[in-house]
Amino acid sequence: MPLKMPKERIQALVDLLSMGKVIPVLYDLNSQKGKQFYGLEYPGTIDVSYVQFRLKEGDDASCLNLNRVSTPQLIGVDPEELGRRRAFTFAETTDEVNPENLWSVLEQNLSDGTIPAVADQSVIVWGLGKAVGDSLTYLDEKGETFQLKLVGGLANSIFQGKIIISERAFIQKFPSISGYRLFLVEAPFEKMDEVRESLSWAMQDQGLDLMVASTRLAEFNTVQNTYLSIFLILGSFGLLLGSVGLGIVVWRNVKERQGELALLRAVGFTKKSIQAIILSEHIMLLIAGIFYGILAALLATLPSLLTPGAEIPYLIILIILIIVGLNGTIWTYSAAYFATKKDLIPALRKE
Repeated sequence: MPLKMPKERIQALVDLLSMGKVIPVLYDLNSQKGKQFYGLEYPGTIDVSYVQFRLKEGDDASCLNLNRVSTPQLIGVDPEELGRRRAFTFAETTDEVNPENLWSVLEQNLSDGTIPAVADQSVIVWGLGKAVGDSLTYLDEKGETFQLKLVGGLANSIFQGKIIISERAFIQKFPSISGYRLFLVEAPFEKMDEVRESLSWAMQDQGLDLMVASTRLAEFNTVQNTYLSIFLILGSFGLLLGSVGLGIVVWRNVKERQGELALLRAVGFTKKSIQAIILSEHIMLLIAGIFYGILAALLATLPSLLTPGAEIPYLIILIILIIVGLNGTIWTYSAAYFATKKDLIPALRKE
């Protein structure tokens, strides 16, 4: 079941900035020495803090890359920094994760000898073709393989395309990678412009790439929404073909029952009453098809519906169901009408 964070913590994450660097930062920007070295001085009394990540280059496993990858970018962080902020929301976790302190799992020594890791849930499922609890294989600087175990999946985070491990494990496997190249900057939302200006000035020699976290997340969502739009268009074509197919099936069924319908016509049934009988038979099939279609869709989308922050478009779903029902009814009625339009008595003579 998804683990939700308090609203005030989620609000704090809205104020995060992310930045990647060409030249690593060798000092702790939260320390006085680091602030003095880089000249990080902010006007007034702005409270700014940093979460620093070491970065090992790898493949882009985010939704911006259409290909499936095996070794995404690896980043190392002090889990205490994220745990203290109760940062991000976990969509799924393994039994090793402590619900009271989710990020502490990165410091654990797992019984199977693997290194615990966390990634975005969409990256795990679609980018890697894995599930929470599966393992990934990496090579360290000595050319030896080691295993990462995905112990948690983040819900819709800015870490798409990256695998998060503890800084301690990162240094053990890649000791020559010094400094920090990725940061989360936490600052008051109303002071965002001032913080951005000061950071851009102080870090211009490091190759600063500064982006508001909400903007970065919007880029990922834009790509995902594009995929969904394509699938919606393809689904619409499928709906049209299915509706036409339904009409053809009804028309052929009526044609094969010409003798039966002619007998009903001979004993006094009008064409409208015969059409009503045909419609009642096939409308029940249409309703049953819509019902089982809804049931199958619920089972297929249940993981997404249970994801924290998932918004269910009830109005759009209702409109689509109405369109499907009306479309199926129109094609069914048209097929029944044209199949019974001509005189049925000659069909009775052939019986």
